[in-house]
Amino acid sequence: MVDRPEYQSRPEIPSLSSFPSFRAIGEKRKGRLERMLSFFADVRAGEGLGVVLLTVNLFLLLFAYYLLKTVRESLILTEGGAYIKAYSSAGQAALLMALVPLYGYIGTKVVRIRLIAGLWIFFIFNLVLFYSFGVAGWREGVVYYIWVGIFNVFAVSQIWAFANDLYTERQGKRLFPMIGVGSSLGAWLGAESAGELMARAHLTPYQLQLAAAALLAVCVALTVAVNRVQTARSIPDMAAHDNLKLSAEDGFKLVFSNRYLAWIAALTVLLNVVNSSGEFLLGKVVSEQARQFFPGNAAGQKEFVGVFYGRFFGGVNLLGFLLQSFAVSRIFKSLGVRGSLFVLPCIALMSYSMLAAAPILMVIRVAKTLENATDYSLQNTIRQALFLPTTRESKYKAKAAIDTFFMRLGDVIQAGIVRIGAELQLALTSFAWLNVAFTILWLWIAGRLAREHRRLSF
Repeated sequence: MVDRPEYQSRPEIPSLSSFPSFRAIGEKRKGRLERMLSFFADVRAGEGLGVVLLTVNLFLLLFAYYLLKTVRESLILTEGGAYIKAYSSAGQAALLMALVPLYGYIGTKVVRIRLIAGLWIFFIFNLVLFYSFGVAGWREGVVYYIWVGIFNVFAVSQIWAFANDLYTERQGKRLFPMIGVGSSLGAWLGAESAGELMARAHLTPYQLQLAAAALLAVCVALTVAVNRVQTARSIPDMAAHDNLKLSAEDGFKLVFSNRYLAWIAALTVLLNVVNSSGEFLLGKVVSEQARQFFPGNAAGQKEFVGVFYGRFFGGVNLLGFLLQSFAVSRIFKSLGVRGSLFVLPCIALMSYSMLAAAPILMVIRVAKTLENATDYSLQNTIRQALFLPTTRESKYKAKAAIDTFFMRLGDVIQAGIVRIGAELQLALTSFAWLNVAFTILWLWIAGRLAREHRRLSF
């Protein structure tokens, strides 16, 4: 049982109408902004401005990340080589074992707005350093590659921890699907814009780093703004969080001493193992197809792979945005958080079973598009909502550990599986059946997590 204050789980007046009106008995009259947002989620009177600010914040953060991700590929492939990818996750996991406790310690010394804003300012300073060293001719590809992996999971994790701390459980369940639209839209437009900025505007990788730093500076201002807006309208108990520091509990200790948090960590690891294994299978099929279509033609093979992944990423991000905008709220409303836990593993079980039976490019492309789009939309929102019924320390410290270290641990395990499979010369179908087994285990863990979630009476 997670010990959290009673006020976080107080019931709300239920909505008695379906999308998009969401009128409730005794509810204040919605403004124009809330009425517009109600097409996407159950946004009630007075909640519109805070939700919009958080949504825009996540949009800019993910947009900036995809700029930095494009820079990462450009630098690593020209300065370090592709082999670095095999070792980066292990390096990131090792660094995070030190960074997560350090971040938790800082959280005991400062209030939440200084903790979150300070983290982002630290990342902005890092980008200015990368720009300075890059234009001076330093080879920074390896260090930058590892840094981007840490930035991605840490920054996104903590903005969602901030959102968890702003809203009660009931509010978060209603509003997180809307806030997640910013994440999906930012990922889609960021991925589409990064290449265009380099191809048409002729921006260098280092200029893109500065552009991302500027976007993060806007995110700092938005974080301060939403903190003021939400604190002003929250119930007194929630508003008091603005001036409270975190206790001295360690993030890793919180995870291992609480069954609910431990199952979230286990789910995170296994989900990443399955997803990363699927990416490996997709890459293997694409590379084999390229060699088949363009034997002995390296340039043709690179073009085939580049075109395929460009279209693949675009399709995944677009579908993810559409699911987040129009499906996630409705799935949450009909299935709840616990029922929604089983959607993605069921999709993955069907996908990898089909792939094991028919290992062809079209099958795995459709399967991975649906899997990744659901992961980036519905499953991402579930991951954030799972922390709503937890303590503040769990929201910031345990969440940081799970979303960073345990996520990267999944990458490390998957890399080991691929290495062993290569040594045993396993066929593509063998890897697919292995993923089917992992997905069945995933379903079992989801069941255990749902049981723990039910015990929280949420």
